[in-house]
Amino acid sequence: MDTTTASYKLIKKIKDEKFDVDKLHLYNLMVQIGIRDLQVAVVDSTSNRTLLLEDYVLASAKTHSQFLTILQSLFEEHHLLMAGFWKNVRISLKNSKFSLVPSSLFVKEAAVDYLKLNSKVNTDIEEVLYYKHIKSDAICIFAVNRNLHSWIKGLYPNADVGFIHQSSALIEGITNFEQSNKKNTLYLYIDRFKLHILTLKNNKLEYYNQFSIKQFNDYIKYIMLVMKGLQKNQQKSDVVLWGYIGKQSPHYQEFYKFIKNISFGDRPSYLNFGYLFDEVQDHHYFDLYSIHLCD
Repeated sequence: MDTTTASYKLIKKIKDEKFDVDKLHLYNLMVQIGIRDLQVAVVDSTSNRTLLLEDYVLASAKTHSQFLTILQSLFEEHHLLMAGFWKNVRISLKNSKFSLVPSSLFVKEAAVDYLKLNSKVNTDIEEVLYYKHIKSDAICIFAVNRNLHSWIKGLYPNADVGFIHQSSALIEGITNFEQSNKKNTLYLYIDRFKLHILTLKNNKLEYYNQFSIKQFNDYIKYIMLVMKGLQKNQQKSDVVLWGYIGKQSPHYQEFYKFIKNISFGDRPSYLNFGYLFDEVQDHHYFDLYSIHLCD
C-alpha cells in the first residue's frame, strides 16, 4: 500500500511473515539516506533473514533544515523507526562528500584535509567521519550534517549505531560478490540520478567513482571513459550491473548495444529471503543489502 504525505511517498514495501515486533532486540536496522530517497531494511541477526524492505521517495528540500524536517516526519509516523531497542543500527549516507584513501597513507588527524581534496567541507555544520574497510585496503572519509548525525544518535541511545557512506556498502558488497565470481569484471550500480563504477584487482579495490546522470547518454559516456582509462575492451570485458533498471527496459537494451558481455548481478548470498521477496528483482537494492557487511 502506498503511503503519501506532503513530504514523502512509500513506493515499495515487503514485510516477511516471520517479522516479530517482540524480537527487535535481535534485529539489525539498516537505513540508507539520500537527498531525494530513503530505504529501510531489517535483518534478523540470528538467521540473516531479511524481514523488511521499504523504499521511499522524498520531496525536494531547499535547505538542510527542510530536509531534516522531512526525515523527522517520516520517522515519527513510522512505528518501527522510532523504536530504540534494535541490536544494531547502520546508517548509510548517499552524497558526493567522500574520499577514499589507502589505509597505509591514512592519518586520522588529517581526515578533514583528505575530504577537502574532493569536496567542500564546512566543519561548523558537518561532522567528518571515516570507515575502515574490512576486505579492502581502503578507508572512506565522508561528511554528514551535524544536526542529522546528532538527531539519529539521539534516537538510538541503547543501540550500536554506525554511520557509513554508500560507497562503502557497494565496495564491501562487490568484494564479497567477486570472491565467487573471479573475473576481471567492471561493476556498475545504477542509482537514481547516479552511476557508480567499481573494479577490483586481487580482491582489493582498484577503482571506484560515482557520476551524476542527467540523461541516458551520460551512462554510456562515463562507462566508456572509465573502460578506456582502465584499458578494458568494451566488446570483451565482463560487466555486471545492479540497480534501478529493469531487465526488459529500453535502457538495458541500449547498454547491450554497447557492451556485449553485460549481465545482472545477484542478490547477496549472505542474506536469506522469504518468498515474499520474489516480487523484487534480484539486482535491486544491492547497496541497501550490502550495509549488512559493514561492521
